[in-house]
Amino acid sequence: MQVDVLNIQGQKTGRTIELPEEIFGIEPNTHVIYLAVKQYLAAQRQGTHKVKTRMEVKGASRKLHRQKGTGGSRKGNLRNPLYKGGGTIFGPKPRDYSFKLNRKVKDLAKMSALSFKAKENAIVVLEDLNLDAPKTKQFAGVLKTLNIDNKKSLFVLPEYNENVYLSLRNIPSVQGSLLSDINTYDIVNADFLVLSESAAKVFTDEAVEEVNA
Repeated sequence: MQVDVLNIQGQKTGRTIELPEEIFGIEPNTHVIYLAVKQYLAAQRQGTHKVKTRMEVKGASRKLHRQKGTGGSRKGNLRNPLYKGGGTIFGPKPRDYSFKLNRKVKDLAKMSALSFKAKENAIVVLEDLNLDAPKTKQFAGVLKTLNIDNKKSLFVLPEYNENVYLSLRNIPSVQGSLLSDINTYDIVNADFLVLSESAAKVFTDEAVEEVNA
């Protein structure tokens, strides 16, 4: 899959990047994408929800009245779940919502998400940015020239660049990520995937290494 490399003015540089078909051209598997997104969101849950049982709420433990002879129903103490202020029956308790997915499933989900973006022509390869200092306004201008300033975008770099990170972090529609940290949820959640030229070359180099292996 040939993709043109654009400059910060949104114009073609004359260079192209060959994105490997075995990553960006597979038939997407929607079910594994669902599983990967479900796992990611489940892992974000704190799971700290907690309610008090009848053993934990305040209140006297004495029986309200005798068992028989009152003409009323049988009653225990005030901490009975049937009374206001009583304990909660079968309420939530702290728990861990995360679950395991096999590595091959997660890799397939990521490749499927990338293939979806390729089919939708939602992948942009941008020449490497060299910012002398953090400049959010300049970075926002780059997004505008690429016509994605009003779209959610995932900006991917091969390695940490402090000036770029500080420039994009205050733009609500942009999320920055290292190539090694991208996940299926971030790819699916973004309208456009913006790869720096160096990050795109990593995909190509890895594909060549696998072929030669």
